[in-house]
Amino acid sequence: MTLIECKGLNLHYDNHQAVKDVSFSVNEGDYLCIVGENGSGKSTLLKGLLGLRSPSSGSILFNGIRQTQIGYLPQQNPVQNDFPASVFEVVLSGCLGTKRLNPFYGRKDKQRANENIEKLGIGNLIKISYRDLSGGQQQRVLLARALCATEKLLLLDEPASGLDPVVTSELYQLIENLNKEQGVTIIMISHDILSAVKYANIILHMDTSLKFFGTVDEYKETSVFKRMIGGNV
Repeated sequence: MTLIECKGLNLHYDNHQAVKDVSFSVNEGDYLCIVGENGSGKSTLLKGLLGLRSPSSGSILFNGIRQTQIGYLPQQNPVQNDFPASVFEVVLSGCLGTKRLNPFYGRKDKQRANENIEKLGIGNLIKISYRDLSGGQQQRVLLARALCATEKLLLLDEPASGLDPVVTSELYQLIENLNKEQGVTIIMISHDILSAVKYANIILHMDTSLKFFGTVDEYKETSVFKRMIGGNV
């Protein structure tokens, strides 16, 4: 089933066209990696999918999911890293998007938060302040928080940025498990081309306009992929 379909999408950022005439679709169960150079429109495209940027033209169509049911893991920033709440409070806050007119957390919300905490292997950190965690632990907490907003679709913006290679590998394996074992559809921005082709099944290569959209095997045969990895296949 197609979850998202973009047709002739154009998005602007600060009076600059960041996304130009982009068309693609995301099917249930896909692991889609969005790749490309800095300034190629990747993050703006993600914000368009989240409803944080309105298309200047074209369309974004959702099927069987609302924008409020999308889990989102943004890029890390210093303010976010110094958040004073406990791990449980941060994860639980992910349920807010599902509350609609009722702003209070109920028993099911707390149960959902605990389930996602266990799923991400951070049960031993539940009472610790978020700002006292390592970078890898913080990303696990934010991933658990994002899962509280969705059972269908996660949007991840450079989730491994700033993490060491071992922690990065562990995080990618967690995301792969969510996709393959839990059936969560993944849309992830990544500068790491080799990890993108290792874990994803679909690649979308941006350069303001669409340079490539298709399977990983198809992408590996393109000149744009070979250029991105320096000609070493």
